[in-house]
Amino acid sequence: MAKEIRVPTLGESVTEATIGQWFKKVGDSVSDGETLVELETDKVTLEVPAPAAGTLGEIVANEGDTVEVDGLLGMLNEGEGGSAGASDNGKGEQTKPADPKSDMPKTAEPGPSASEVDTKAMEEARNAVPPAPSAAKMLSENNIRSEQVSGSGKRGQVLKGDVLAALSSGAASSPAEAPKAARAPVAEQDQDREERVRMTKLRQTIARRLKDAQNTAAMLTTYNEVDMTAVMELRKKYKELFEKKHGVKLGFMGFFTKAVCRALEEIPAVNAEIDGTDLVYKHFCHIGVAVGTDKGLVVPVVRDADRMSIAEIEKEIGRLGKAARDGKLAMADMQGGTFTVSNGGVYGSLMSSPILNAPQSGILGMHKIQERPMAIGGQVVIRPMMYLALSYDHRVVDGKEAVTFLVRVKESLEDPERLVLDL
Repeated sequence: MAKEIRVPTLGESVTEATIGQWFKKVGDSVSDGETLVELETDKVTLEVPAPAAGTLGEIVANEGDTVEVDGLLGMLNEGEGGSAGASDNGKGEQTKPADPKSDMPKTAEPGPSASEVDTKAMEEARNAVPPAPSAAKMLSENNIRSEQVSGSGKRGQVLKGDVLAALSSGAASSPAEAPKAARAPVAEQDQDREERVRMTKLRQTIARRLKDAQNTAAMLTTYNEVDMTAVMELRKKYKELFEKKHGVKLGFMGFFTKAVCRALEEIPAVNAEIDGTDLVYKHFCHIGVAVGTDKGLVVPVVRDADRMSIAEIEKEIGRLGKAARDGKLAMADMQGGTFTVSNGGVYGSLMSSPILNAPQSGILGMHKIQERPMAIGGQVVIRPMMYLALSYDHRVVDGKEAVTFLVRVKESLEDPERLVLDL
């Protein structure tokens, strides 16, 4: 019995994915729940398991194809030793003789002639790929023509993300109006030493979202520095007891996340976002934690961090970090963030200006802890210092609010007992 392999639900607002890699070939035996194919969305990579044991009979969607939710990926012949059917796109194989009677109607049907195939190919080449259904709906609702939007899908197909990007930039521009910069010529002797690799769906989305944030928000960054002495001493004193009791190491992210939540309560504008002509204030703290992976930067979310203890935050960050590195993040782990914390210090960064994670209005950049001479009480002493950078959307957050927010984070970290005692 043949079973359909379909695209699973991808998550809120995600309607399509790209086929990243098939792990099985037509005719291969598979066990129930074994991973068949990897899908790349604009947020995460998902694995599609086999719906039953059997053999892979047909591959309908090939690597690089764009598929929508519930779209057909292939067919599985249930039961051990099931035969593999021929695919509609001509790429299927048969590994065992099939029943001649059952196959006869298919083989008896004449296929299209060479001239018909050529004519169809020419017609498809002349016609542009229609927008994805979700994109078409949004284009219609906003009275935008598809040719006004640059498509990032296969063969230039306009996707929902492309329409959102055009709307957020305030104008829908066609490729002719906003041409991409041409690549500079490469010396002939260097051409063989170059490697061209297609950007993953995740990397394309990262690039687009970061550029959209720069083009849309009135982004500004303010800096401060924090003396990490108190946090480091507290961590050194209790790290063994903490790990023994809670089963997780005591890091810096728990302190920073709590300090951010405290500051967001006082300065709610940093936790707000723009929706049309409205400001939406979030009376909760879903803190995104930027995590670097082999496939790019992802930002899983610690939900209701303001209601958590430092131990609970450390446990959740540990779980999300491991899931991100293993490619196991669920869509729910990536959604709903209200503010982001990015720790470039783990890679040795001394100072940088983080880019907003739209539609959020603030992101805090942490950096390397470095011993520096500081003037304290009229004397020069050596202290472990860290630069902090707050990038914010100046349309939402005033300079006074941004500076006050960063000062509150600094005060909490330099006197961490206040965080523990909720003072």
